[in-house]
Amino acid sequence: MVLLKDSFGRVIDDLRISVTDRCNFRCTYCMPAEGLPWMPKKEILTFEEIIRVARIGVELGIITIRVTGGEPTVRSNIEDLIRGLSQIDPNLDLTMTTNGFLLKKKARALREAGLKRINVSLDSLHRECFREMTRRDALDDVLAGLEEASAVGFWPIKVNVVVVRGVNENEVLDFARFARDRGYQVRFIEFMPLDADRAWSLEKVVPSREILARIDAQYPLVPVKTDRPEPATVFRFADGLGEVGVIPSVTEPFCGSCNRIRVTADGQLRTCLFSIKEHNLKTLLREGASDEEIKAFIVAAVWAKEPGHRINQPDFVQPERTMSAIGG
Repeated sequence: MVLLKDSFGRVIDDLRISVTDRCNFRCTYCMPAEGLPWMPKKEILTFEEIIRVARIGVELGIITIRVTGGEPTVRSNIEDLIRGLSQIDPNLDLTMTTNGFLLKKKARALREAGLKRINVSLDSLHRECFREMTRRDALDDVLAGLEEASAVGFWPIKVNVVVVRGVNENEVLDFARFARDRGYQVRFIEFMPLDADRAWSLEKVVPSREILARIDAQYPLVPVKTDRPEPATVFRFADGLGEVGVIPSVTEPFCGSCNRIRVTADGQLRTCLFSIKEHNLKTLLREGASDEEIKAFIVAAVWAKEPGHRINQPDFVQPERTMSAIGG
């Protein structure tokens, strides 16, 4: 097996594949209220192309594939794609990040198709704040989707919370109690500059250390060790069920241990969430390149992976694509 390594010695074994740029929410940290021009259908990778890229990735040493969007569950027949991906390797860690809106309808089919784990984005437990952040009145639907995901056997379930200063930071303890009550792993994500409105500022970032201190003062935390590089630093509650984690992308970047690459819905390979340069996989796929040629292309792109993002540097440039068009 060929290991994907970059020039800094990092081993890449996590592939995130966006299957659509479309979304049924309009989260303020991601998309404008009016939405964005969607990619033409012909520009989006087909299921067959996605499965081929995933298979080649696994042959190169990828062991985790995360299906993302936009919102992946809005892509027609997404269960068929999951089934195809799950057949690549029974040991593949096949996961999905979703806003949860359609989970009540789709969780069982996704589970039966071979999806192993699920992350649900949920930025507020209060109806008005949820509506403000997502521009949709859908909190009950997401909570129902979480319950259904648990009922059909997804476990553990991770809940992703983007924390924005002055918007939902007052819910940190509410989410800690949510984790304790439900047994979920709630992960607090620092607000990153990937919003279409370009309204991000460092003042709106709530540092992960602040979040952890607030929780630990109320509910003492114990670190959880992990075997692989993960974006989240995870803690369990000293006295009971549930876990919390923090993803300090802005204040304490973990670029030095990054093990991830991404493929956008239109077939562009990105070696960093904040990449300015993309590598055109789609052209290779559609112009008859062999598997070996595609492998060589991916290996070369990974070798040139950036040392890290430059959010805190004066020369930082925000990518043209927003989060919805990159894939989380």
